[in-house]
Amino acid sequence: MPELPEVETTRRGIEPHIHQQTIARFVVRQPQLRWPIEKHLTRSLKNQVIRKVERRAKYLLLTLEKGALIIHLGMSGSLRILQGSVPKPEKHDHFDVVLENGDVLRYTDPRRFGACVWQAHGEASRLLDHLGPEPLSEDFNGAYLYERSRKRKGPIKTFIMDQKVVVGVGNIYASEALFLAGIRPTKAAGSLSKPACLKLTNSIKTVLDQAIQQGGTTLKDFVGGDGKPGYFAQSLNVYGRAGLPCPACERPIQQLVLGQRSTFFCVHCQKS
Repeated sequence: MPELPEVETTRRGIEPHIHQQTIARFVVRQPQLRWPIEKHLTRSLKNQVIRKVERRAKYLLLTLEKGALIIHLGMSGSLRILQGSVPKPEKHDHFDVVLENGDVLRYTDPRRFGACVWQAHGEASRLLDHLGPEPLSEDFNGAYLYERSRKRKGPIKTFIMDQKVVVGVGNIYASEALFLAGIRPTKAAGSLSKPACLKLTNSIKTVLDQAIQQGGTTLKDFVGGDGKPGYFAQSLNVYGRAGLPCPACERPIQQLVLGQRSTFFCVHCQKS
């Protein structure tokens, strides 16, 4: 599933091509995604200018003159820029944003778990209003994590994956950040000390920043806005490496299930 680094990689890939461009047509071939695409968009998006291309959590926001398109990539979605001789749409190519300069922003999603939702300016957002701070922002720091985690008895890995606590720390990056911080994923969130919370927030920032710089993680079918895979998978220390030697101590990486998600860690290196 595309996580924050993959979504940010997509944003950076498409922004130079669509920023300040005018939409000529919005073509919907399959409206039945996670939520149905509103019918009026094929009319109301025409001639609107894309003013901003932003990311909030795992959502992409194309801000227009009258509102914003909020796009979620779901489990297997991708957005690509097509230029020149645009290929004919295939089975899983569900909608196109056709620009006046001839370029096309195409959304592809084999599983159809993604979304394309219209948000008018000034309206409350059922998707965004409940979200916690961005992990790469100054608002997410050791003091914040320490305060939010008090009296929380659940595992720290589940806690940092809660989008109301901090956005965008998905399963892959939670495992990697906890390894970097030397913290056992099963440790009760409320038992972390202030120094441990600072170390963990710094580790989350480091792992996410490194993943973004490498174009995200491609495990199955993720591609960025330029159609290229992400290369952070080559840098994973623990995720998906059960039974393989730890890169630090060479003991076997362990695997367990927390919150119905596979979790990977090193018993020796993650003692705290």
